[in-house]
Amino acid sequence: MVDFFIVNVALPTIDRDLHAGPALLEMVVGGYGVAYAVLLVLGGRLGDMVGRRRLFLWGTAAFGVTSVACGLAPDAWTLVAARVAQGAASALMLPQVLATIQATTHGKHRARALSLYGGTAGVASAVGQVLGGVLVSFDVAGTGWRSIFLVNAPVAVAALLLAVRTVPETRSEHPTRVDGRGTVLLSLTLVSLLLPLTEGRAAGWPVWSWVLLAVFPVAAVAFVLVERREEAAGRTPLVPPSLLRIRSVRGGLALLVPFSLGWGGYMFVIAVALQEGLRLGPLAAGLALLPLCVTFFAGSLLGPRLAARYGGRVIAAGTLIQAVGVLAVAATFYWGWDGLGAWGLAPALAVQGLGQGLLLPLTLRVVLSEVPVAQAGVGGGVMVTTQQSFMALGVATLGSLFLSLAPSAGMREALAVTLAVQLVAVAVSVALSLRLPRTMA
Repeated sequence: MVDFFIVNVALPTIDRDLHAGPALLEMVVGGYGVAYAVLLVLGGRLGDMVGRRRLFLWGTAAFGVTSVACGLAPDAWTLVAARVAQGAASALMLPQVLATIQATTHGKHRARALSLYGGTAGVASAVGQVLGGVLVSFDVAGTGWRSIFLVNAPVAVAALLLAVRTVPETRSEHPTRVDGRGTVLLSLTLVSLLLPLTEGRAAGWPVWSWVLLAVFPVAAVAFVLVERREEAAGRTPLVPPSLLRIRSVRGGLALLVPFSLGWGGYMFVIAVALQEGLRLGPLAAGLALLPLCVTFFAGSLLGPRLAARYGGRVIAAGTLIQAVGVLAVAATFYWGWDGLGAWGLAPALAVQGLGQGLLLPLTLRVVLSEVPVAQAGVGGGVMVTTQQSFMALGVATLGSLFLSLAPSAGMREALAVTLAVQLVAVAVSVALSLRLPRTMA
């Protein structure tokens, strides 16, 4: 999750070093996100089949190797290819975490584990840009931007050693075959939407981008029909429609959509605004997000205690606090633009982080609360696919809006419009949060 965002503050340095250009730079970000999103559900299914611990170890090892490949890339196209492979490795690894939590914990222990997972997931997004800024600025051993990838190698080794010693092996008691047609159609659906929206603007909207966008609705409808037919025939589809009929799954995923859409675009736009607009260096741009990290994690730890007393109303409160924070960030940028430093955003970001820390972990808990253990991998894969797909879509849509407005309207005005659009997504989140169950499982 760190690696989805860690490149944001390093993009100007990568551009200067590899002469990448806008289209390839967006592929460095988008290639990882698209591969990650496309393969997550398949990764969850494979974990159910062959063993979640085993696939976590394979995915972690592959993540370490592909990270080194990113760090050693001699040119921009090699970096893009390595980033796609890195995203695929992440998709093998991540669903096993949620599935293992589902399969090995119950009651209060599961609630705490899911809250820690959600807090870590949310903080990782902001920490990625903080860490990226620190590593690029310190230029570790002369590696420059390459250190943001090379640092993953020792982390992967440590994760492998810890996992071998502490993670129990679990798998589905009734593993089923991989749904080949469903896998192909889901992949086509996500690629035909995310790829043109991620790359179309930078590439000048070539014909292939419009062709893929035309393919998207056809592939999406075909995927839904095939999955329904598979389940009706007594087989196990890649995404069982019955899973989406569970009230908690449906309501939680609906809330994740606007949150992830706004969050993905927000983090990309903030990174560009801090560096290109306010002319902050990578270190200052990264550290500016530190208040958000701190309060996000504090909110994620506080959330379970509040939920035990107030139930689902805590999620609604989190969405409202997030709305106040985003509004304060927009106001600070717009009226304090001249002379705004790295710490000028601290109060607004702290409020936003607290709201998101209350919102995200508890929402993830709601989604998985009624998923059967036998479908733990699939449920986790569907949830994270939704999250990652709409984060990538947020980068593509809000990022494109911001970058297209900035040259003519100016950076400050473009940022104001983009944050106003995000506030619409936040408002939708507030409305959807009120429809979640009042009691927390």
